[in-house]
Amino acid sequence: MSDTPFGFGLPPEEPENGDEGKKKDPAGGGQGSGGGPAGPFGGFGFPGAPGGGDNPFAAMFGSLNPTDLGAAFQQLGQMLSYEGGPVNWDMAKQIARQTVSQGTQDGTKDSSVGPAERAAVQEAVRLADLWLDGATSLPSGAGTAVAWSRAEWVEATLPAWQQLVDPVAERVGVAMGDVLPEEMQAMAGPLIGMMRSMGGAMFGQQIGQAIGVLAGEVVGSTDVGLPLGPAGKAALLPLNIEAFGKDLGVPKDEIRLYLALREAAHQRLFAHVPWLRSHLFGAVEGYARGIKVDTSKLEDVVGQFDPAHPEQIQEALQQGMFQPEETPEQKAALARLETALALVEGWVDAVVHDAAKNRLTSADALRETLRRRRASGGPAEQTFATLIGLQLRPRRLRDASRLWASLTDARGMDGRDGLWAHPDMLPTATDLDDPDGFVHREQLDFSELDRMLGEAAEGRDGDDTDK
Repeated sequence: MSDTPFGFGLPPEEPENGDEGKKKDPAGGGQGSGGGPAGPFGGFGFPGAPGGGDNPFAAMFGSLNPTDLGAAFQQLGQMLSYEGGPVNWDMAKQIARQTVSQGTQDGTKDSSVGPAERAAVQEAVRLADLWLDGATSLPSGAGTAVAWSRAEWVEATLPAWQQLVDPVAERVGVAMGDVLPEEMQAMAGPLIGMMRSMGGAMFGQQIGQAIGVLAGEVVGSTDVGLPLGPAGKAALLPLNIEAFGKDLGVPKDEIRLYLALREAAHQRLFAHVPWLRSHLFGAVEGYARGIKVDTSKLEDVVGQFDPAHPEQIQEALQQGMFQPEETPEQKAALARLETALALVEGWVDAVVHDAAKNRLTSADALRETLRRRRASGGPAEQTFATLIGLQLRPRRLRDASRLWASLTDARGMDGRDGLWAHPDMLPTATDLDDPDGFVHREQLDFSELDRMLGEAAEGRDGDDTDK
């Protein structure tokens, strides 16, 4: 996956495509099957696209010459006539599914989940919920337990990805249409429309590829600390769980159960803290509102665009045309989101450890393995960095876990979990730096405030009745 924020970086090139593969020019020029240029947009990866290689436009632009340029762009406009939101989610879904079908780097192919695996996952989640009853005051949040293939994970999580990514893509899409002076926009309408469609295609391509890669590595629906799947549905991916535990030397049943504990703990939190989902997704939207896209490179490209050299657009993209500026709004939203995610993951880590430490001999080893997976920049963190510019800080996860454990010792299970009753009661980033200070601070009690607000509301209702 690209390290360029918002998915505008170009994906790595694929190796030669068999005996008829296209030799890639080190400078990025490439050659089509007919010896001509690979196409003005040849850098966009599209796994499994017809025409060979990773270029979705290869068949269209395989052997361009100046006389064919107009017809080629007309075809491109038809292909990218998408008029929906800022991301072409049909393309994203298609590419994600194609990426999944190609398998992971270790050669593992996706496969349907069999009855035995489904039964094993259901039993693991049932037992996990039983154990969690003694580790948290929050009741079960998983109405059902399912075992997903990688393709099923893609299908089930796309709505959440759309909610996460659309606000960021919308800001970039608006910038793409605003690079020309207003008096020129009417004259350049077709070009602006094409650019916006290209923006949707670019986002769709990159997001689809990122989601497809992530589908090969996640073990459940909450690996990124957000509720990506349907509410109340605990989900595990047996194929990925097997790959996760391949070299750990831990029995497969223990690994499945430990991961079921984590999935079930996430489900409890998101089911019984009603404001949490909107709080997290709202932080992403707040980040999007703070984006100020630097369009100077885009203006240069549009102003100097030469129809005889459409590859200029590709070159500009490779140079990071859409690097966003850091703004105070962005920094505040990212800090808010990072802290909230750390608190979620820290709570899950602490609760699962409490539930598993005296029951699973491998609990400590599995806990440390998952922590190191995060610390090494695992797939979840890299996907966030690619799509919305967010990188989780593993130090915050460990600090949050220690804070929740200290709260359990000082206030008990009910006192710890009671902090989720209101967002203002949660620890802040400063509290993660001084957990002891937070643990022993006088506890805030919102019950009196709630009572006063209720009485005030009743008083207003009474006044309205008298009238």
